[in-house]
Amino acid sequence: PLPSPSPDIQGFIFDLDGVLTDTAEFHYLAWQRLADQEGIPFNRQANEALRGISRHASLMLIVGDRPYSEAQLEEMMERKNRYYVDLIQNMTSRDLSLGAIELLNELRQAGIKIAIGSASKNAHTVVERLGIADKIDAIADGYSVQKPKPAPDLFLHAANLLGLAPAQCVVVEDATAGVEAALAAGMLTVGLGPTERVGSAHIVLPSLAGIKWTDLKAKLNSIATQKK
Repeated sequence: PLPSPSPDIQGFIFDLDGVLTDTAEFHYLAWQRLADQEGIPFNRQANEALRGISRHASLMLIVGDRPYSEAQLEEMMERKNRYYVDLIQNMTSRDLSLGAIELLNELRQAGIKIAIGSASKNAHTVVERLGIADKIDAIADGYSVQKPKPAPDLFLHAANLLGLAPAQCVVVEDATAGVEAALAAGMLTVGLGPTERVGSAHIVLPSLAGIKWTDLKAKLNSIATQKK
């Protein structure tokens, strides 16, 4: 058999929220409910700042300098998570992002390994609900590592689970912190969304809709060649 034009790329690591599905709305509704109960002003604009950061970091942004004890903050995070978990029970494969299932299937057929690299502690539940568990080889989630994105730890752990070197992996992300983490891990990076958010990624796309593995491979190959 002829060697593949890209023997290097052997794994894809997808962020979950905002990439394969849009759980952002469920997170927003859960935070909104918590903020309302606490009498803290919160809206969609404020929610934008929470993209891609951990639950604890999100809560700190929401409460600002209001004097809550550590125990109260802990309880609030648990409460928000309860609301979120209730909301995601209703997810189905219809909640997959446009183009996601097609790309996952193409990667599968090409023999590419697939991992999830998500800060969410509910990643396993979401993957099950979306009906894509059979397409995923490994899940690195909020329980996997101590240091969250933009530290590279989560993606390095995902690559490790796949048995691959960082240089063999491509990360697909929609958040600044995630793109920074992927670059710090030494991985090729595809950013989904506006340039001001994911512009430092090697390739920037509006979404996964209509994205073909063959086209993506050609683009990634030319970047990998430049990197060497």
